[in-house]
Amino acid sequence: MSGANAGGAGGRPSSSKGLNLLLDEIARATARLADAGVASPRADAEELAAAVHGVRRSELHSVPDSAFDARFWEYVARREAGEPLQHITGRAYFRYLELKVGPGVFVPRPETEVMVGWALETLHDMDVRDPLVVDLGTGSAAIALSIALEAPRSRVHAVEKDPTAFVHATRNVEELDERGRVRLHLGDFATALKELDGTVDLVISNPPYIPMSEWEHVPPDVRDHDPADALWGGGDDGLDAIRVVERTARRLLRPGGYAAVEHSDLQGNAVYWIFAEENGWRDVRNRRDLTDRDRFVTARLAAD
Repeated sequence: MSGANAGGAGGRPSSSKGLNLLLDEIARATARLADAGVASPRADAEELAAAVHGVRRSELHSVPDSAFDARFWEYVARREAGEPLQHITGRAYFRYLELKVGPGVFVPRPETEVMVGWALETLHDMDVRDPLVVDLGTGSAAIALSIALEAPRSRVHAVEKDPTAFVHATRNVEELDERGRVRLHLGDFATALKELDGTVDLVISNPPYIPMSEWEHVPPDVRDHDPADALWGGGDDGLDAIRVVERTARRLLRPGGYAAVEHSDLQGNAVYWIFAEENGWRDVRNRRDLTDRDRFVTARLAAD
């Protein structure tokens, strides 16, 4: 398949608008992706083109016509069919990181960045010299690496039970953790890190939390491509994994330590009550994301 024919024109398309060939093809791809219902067609087309041609999006105009790579249209067809952009390009952006991702690992979402921002502010306010952090269900290691990068004196233990996701996390940590602040652990976070019981300053998690009853309402590019273990939380309400996070956080945290756990925008009240006062939790709060929806709960383990 040639790039010209895939773009819907006979022969080599001309730059009728004075653009170079690649920018013309991006315009055609944008229209195709928009027709397919892609939410951000122009941005996705540009990201696909940048990935194929090995440049940044801001440099697309500099790609000469002779360097146009017809694989661009293969990528566009995959995105048009509903494959996640990040699986096609092999990369995802999270706060200040460019992460390697692909099939078998959960693609980090922008809303989780808000929870990480809260965690960083909390670590700063703790005024602990070398804060100890645990990330439960690390996936690509987005949370763990962001904390290690932005709170450079922190020590982060990241737990992941899925072997495929663990491979992605390992690769990202090896490439991005220059200070050696992140330590990965392959295992179930229900029983992990018992050697750290009662010593951790902050536990953070973006666990699975979608109820299976919501299957039909989950976007196809999520339910068909993100790993099932990263989506479905267990139990009728989807909150079994969060219940495990609460128990593990209670075990790991020192008195006065903090927990943060992400949930869906409809689960805030239920997750709030999982962090019950009778279990030693204080200052439980539901916090909102950038769209002003409930997104994560934070709590402090009683100091007494």
